[in-house]
Amino acid sequence: MLTALTVTQFLDDTASNSPAPGGGSVSALAAALGAALTSMVCRLTIGKKKYAEVQSEMESILRRSETIREKATALIDEDTAAFNRVMAAFGLPKETEEEKAKRTAAVQEATKDATRVPLRLMEVTAEAIILVKDVAARGNQNSLSDAGVAALVLSAACDGAALNVRINLGGLTDQVFISSTRDTMDRIAATVSAQTSEILANVRAVL
Repeated sequence: MLTALTVTQFLDDTASNSPAPGGGSVSALAAALGAALTSMVCRLTIGKKKYAEVQSEMESILRRSETIREKATALIDEDTAAFNRVMAAFGLPKETEEEKAKRTAAVQEATKDATRVPLRLMEVTAEAIILVKDVAARGNQNSLSDAGVAALVLSAACDGAALNVRINLGGLTDQVFISSTRDTMDRIAATVSAQTSEILANVRAVL
């Protein structure tokens, strides 16, 4: 499992000549880091007299950000596993017409699964960015730059996931799936982008 590796081992694996882990797993890691920073800001706010009025809110956000962090972390390995299933489908025999048909169907289904993983990651970043907006506005202001970084890496995770959705859609033939997925992708990307811009504008105005 990629998540069981040390940071150095993960970086070495990413830098190797293997195509996985690749951009999808790295995007999931970025999302997990964004959620982790959000949790950190919550924990640096909870228990401080200056922020007593928002303690219950920060505790609620903390629970949600930790759930999001778990989801994003799981997607690090899920993305690589989905890629490997696509590669396995491409490796199926294709000597006879029947084998070719089975191989084509397997590739299409595996590619759909590989598209759903980064789309789920985009949904996770959309959940997370709203929490960052809250902690940036009402959390410990000594950690405002950390909230800004959380927004940045979540935005990068969303954009990276969108690229992986796009490249997988290019190999599909199911036009209904393509259209539906693209609509969802565009909607989430626009939402996360707008939220990120607002957060960073507010953070920079204070720093």
